[in-house]
Amino acid sequence: MHGEYKVPGGKLVVVDLDVKDGTITGFRLAGDFFLEPDDALEAIDRAVNGLDAASDTSTIVDAVKRGLPEGTTMLGVTAEAIAVAIRRSLSRATDWRDYDWQIIHDGPVSPNVHLALDQVLTEEVGAGRRGPTLRFWEWNEPAVVIGSFQSLKNEVDPENAEKYGFQVVRRISGGGAMFMDADSIVTYSLYAPGDLVQGMSFADSYAYLDEWVITGLRSLGIDAFYQPLNDITSAKGKIGGAAQKRLGNGALLHHATMSYDMDGEKMVQVLRIGREKMSDKGTTSAAKRVDPLRSQTGLPRAEVIERLKQTFAGLYGATEGHVTADELAQAEELVRTKFATPEWLARVP
Repeated sequence: MHGEYKVPGGKLVVVDLDVKDGTITGFRLAGDFFLEPDDALEAIDRAVNGLDAASDTSTIVDAVKRGLPEGTTMLGVTAEAIAVAIRRSLSRATDWRDYDWQIIHDGPVSPNVHLALDQVLTEEVGAGRRGPTLRFWEWNEPAVVIGSFQSLKNEVDPENAEKYGFQVVRRISGGGAMFMDADSIVTYSLYAPGDLVQGMSFADSYAYLDEWVITGLRSLGIDAFYQPLNDITSAKGKIGGAAQKRLGNGALLHHATMSYDMDGEKMVQVLRIGREKMSDKGTTSAAKRVDPLRSQTGLPRAEVIERLKQTFAGLYGATEGHVTADELAQAEELVRTKFATPEWLARVP
């Protein structure tokens, strides 16, 4: 069995192993990481060989750490990363390049249609009618998108939302509220088979699925990095956040929103939780917490998106795609029956 895991911000970890009578044998670790002393590599191999193939990640981590020579230095690799690679090999996980990806970047649609498309396209990937897809959102009207489990009244100030023209909608994934003014954000969704993140914890999968974004932002001169659980940030401030939803048909939705041109003061008027976060940190201006992409790159929003598309295609290969007429029709029906209904919006009052 063979498994690979690219450590977010680190190096590639590669493992090969056999399983005999439920036990790991013939284990070999490789990769482009740095490890001292030299015999630490053989020590790790010895520590893993003989483990039960059903061992969970924490058991593997403990075995690796116990087997390391005293004073071992690991750069670009951790015991946790080795365990993830092993679990991915045992579960026969897939890799990005095992798929033919499409990139969709169609014209603007309403916020609720975007949310419905997330559900439809994830279901289509799970059913095998669509290949894995990266989709960038476009819309020309302001909205607040709250997480599936957030309280409507606790998150949003309805009077100020109406005052500033923000529609309030609810998505199918968890996480926090997204303040999304027209043409001021960069939002993308990944629709993929769950096999892509087999063997990873939820926390590991977040960083793994956004590693390409970090690469793209760094190519624009931004000192970007991932801050667990789900924040994309830089030395100058938070850039955005991600959320996930895993469907019963085996498909995965992972989407993220990054601010391009954030009106921080308006955000804390519309979002109640924004005021709480500001007061907790003794911060008087939201603009000090969310540093938008425009100020860090000096580029038009369209150029930032184009660089991200080029980065993804360069790393994993991809062709241009579009939402089909049938998929759009399904989304519009879901808006009518679910996303635009008071029952859905107020599912958590």
